[in-house]
Amino acid sequence: MNIEVDLHTHTVASGHAYCTISENALAASKRGLKLLGMTDHGPSMPGAPTLYHFGNLSALPQELHGVRILGGVEANITSREGELDIPLRYLAKLEVVLVGLHVYCYPGGTVEQNTSAYLKAMKNPYTDMMVHPGRPEFELDLERVAHASAELGIPVEINNSSLRADKKGAWENCRRFARFMAKYGGPVILGSDAHFSDRVGEFGFALELVTEAAIREEQVLNTSVSKVLDYLRLRRQQRTP
Repeated sequence: MNIEVDLHTHTVASGHAYCTISENALAASKRGLKLLGMTDHGPSMPGAPTLYHFGNLSALPQELHGVRILGGVEANITSREGELDIPLRYLAKLEVVLVGLHVYCYPGGTVEQNTSAYLKAMKNPYTDMMVHPGRPEFELDLERVAHASAELGIPVEINNSSLRADKKGAWENCRRFARFMAKYGGPVILGSDAHFSDRVGEFGFALELVTEAAIREEQVLNTSVSKVLDYLRLRRQQRTP
């Protein structure tokens, strides 16, 4: 399966990542990627950029090293009501909005509370994609998430970084989630979640799960630039009154 797009990457602006957008774009170019998301953490994450960072993303060049750049965010769910840490006036101007649960940003809760928060955030008209539901820090009803993805048409990520050897407890969750995504047929996005440039475009573990779970290639959004851009264009049309 050929992957042309990596939307989930971080730069030094996140505070706990270590490369610039130029370094990430160069790495993406060397891996043959054609589209790259700059999706640093929202401001409730310790060390994350301020809102001014997200308001100034128009300063980014549209292309670096032959790779198109999309300025966005990995927004944090901050409450059991699914609230995000980016105001609407900023979300409306971003090119791609990823949303997920993170330690330090979300208070935690039961499986039902966590799942409810995740699904409420998924239904936010400014949410483009949901990320790393298989992380063990916040247990979710993964079948409900996969069903909602198919019902709402919102891609949910298989996160390659979650599957690295230093991340404990995520493999089985992600395996179960991949099987549910195959069962319900919702759209899938693969993300490197790179915090260093040499991991941009790294999808080996995620592709292993996609193959194992028999997720169909047509479900995977980032197999082509046009699929990603067409989807993002549709999302903006859907929230226009």
